[in-house]
Amino acid sequence: MSQLVECVPNFSEGRNKEVIDAISGAIAQTPGCVLLDVDAGPSTNRTVYTFVGQPQCVVQGALNAARTAWRLIDMSKHQGEHPRMGALDVCPFIPVRGVSMEDCVLCAQAFGQQLAEELSVPVYLYGEAARMANRCTLPAIRAGEYEGLPEKLKQAEWAPDFGPSTFVPSWGATVTGARKFLIAFNINLLATKEQAHRIALNLREQGRGKQQPGRLKKVQGIGWYLEEKSLAQVSMNLLDFEVMGLHTVYEETCKEAQELSLPVVGSQLVGLVPLQALLDAANFYCHKENLFVLEEEHRVRLVVSRLGLDSLAPFNPKERVIEYLVPNDPAQSLLDLTFRDFVREVGARSATPGGGSVAAAVGAMGVALACMAGQMTYGRRRFEHLDTAMRRLIPPFHEASTQLASLVDADAQAFTACLEAMKLPTKTPEEEERRVAALQEGLRRAVEVPLVLAETVSRLWPVLQELALCANLACRSDLQVAAKALETSVFGAYFNVLTNLRDVAEEAFKEQTHQRISSLLQEAKIQAAQVLDSLEARQA
Repeated sequence: MSQLVECVPNFSEGRNKEVIDAISGAIAQTPGCVLLDVDAGPSTNRTVYTFVGQPQCVVQGALNAARTAWRLIDMSKHQGEHPRMGALDVCPFIPVRGVSMEDCVLCAQAFGQQLAEELSVPVYLYGEAARMANRCTLPAIRAGEYEGLPEKLKQAEWAPDFGPSTFVPSWGATVTGARKFLIAFNINLLATKEQAHRIALNLREQGRGKQQPGRLKKVQGIGWYLEEKSLAQVSMNLLDFEVMGLHTVYEETCKEAQELSLPVVGSQLVGLVPLQALLDAANFYCHKENLFVLEEEHRVRLVVSRLGLDSLAPFNPKERVIEYLVPNDPAQSLLDLTFRDFVREVGARSATPGGGSVAAAVGAMGVALACMAGQMTYGRRRFEHLDTAMRRLIPPFHEASTQLASLVDADAQAFTACLEAMKLPTKTPEEEERRVAALQEGLRRAVEVPLVLAETVSRLWPVLQELALCANLACRSDLQVAAKALETSVFGAYFNVLTNLRDVAEEAFKEQTHQRISSLLQEAKIQAAQVLDSLEARQA
């Protein structure tokens, strides 16, 4: 799926398995929709579904789920810890890949209008789709909840965006919109509901009102008690994890709990979580505790441990991290090929993959060798005195191996874009103008990718020089190959930049780029030779 939208409808039913499964089936059976997660909560009496698909598919999936809920959920009988105002309480659309926030706004509008027309129920728009300032946040719209809805609908200022201002007892009202990825994060306490809520009020951005705002930006919060688990939770919505991360919310909650002499006993993620949110938390704990953890799998495991994410149920990253679940683009990555097949693709009668992809692959192998040499030194008793240095020298190579590997595909894609631009029609002046613009954009991208390759390698030379002076001498030949591989990758970048620069129209850009890539090539020749000299000198 080149275009991917995530939809996370929250239904007011978390106890009746037949109803929960029926809604799951309605989503899963919608063509083009992939159901990723179903998270039911008995105490909250609420189920959060997560599914992805192309824009038009997720709209249909959400409608099919709503139609099922219309038949099976009666809001007049609903009770639960979570605030709610409708059977389908909220239905956000979130950009994942190849779509903009504006695309998701259109999804919300299409869904809301059709839902209101089919079921004759009130529907509100929120988030990026909101049409009124007082409807941007979900708590503002949901104030008064289901019980206050009959009176709310009588007020002109709360007329729905779609559908009638009529109270439908069995349904209530639905809120739909577009937003960034929201993380639902609950922190467990051995406490009362009131104590948990006091902590939530202190932390959430809204606080106790305008006169007493909370400490954490972009965070919503409430406290409740889970009877089935015999514990309280500070339930947080992280509206932007790049502004306020999981680790910060958890650590601040622990501080609040400590002041009240309350034990924190782990936490819970509801639904899915972006990988970057876990890696940000891993960075925090590695820095805080002076830990040396390189591999992504291990960093995720560290966060699961530090946050106690498996305290209520097993936390399997393969089932909970959205990047591990989202279907890959059908255009297979070159990195997914076996080495034998990659070599065959390079040698095939096709322009891609070509020299640029091979240069990136050679560079990735070079930094991987340097990383290996560092790891063959670190943690060994014989080289214990070098552990501090290795903890500093290894990470740049580990990170660069991923960066350079990604350029294998990026180079092929950039060249393909140039070829596609060349095929555009030129029958009218307008078409000719569009073709020229597309080709120039493609050429600049085809120049940018190998230039990024050379720039990335340039940052590694000082680290490689230092590694060559102290690493395990048993890896001498590996480091020699690494140095020549990195030099070769820059040679490849140089020739690819020059080839694509020839047809770039902007002279100033051409001159500046030519000077830069020439400088990087000269640097690579000198630096690689120095690394080899250092390694040769250590032979004795």
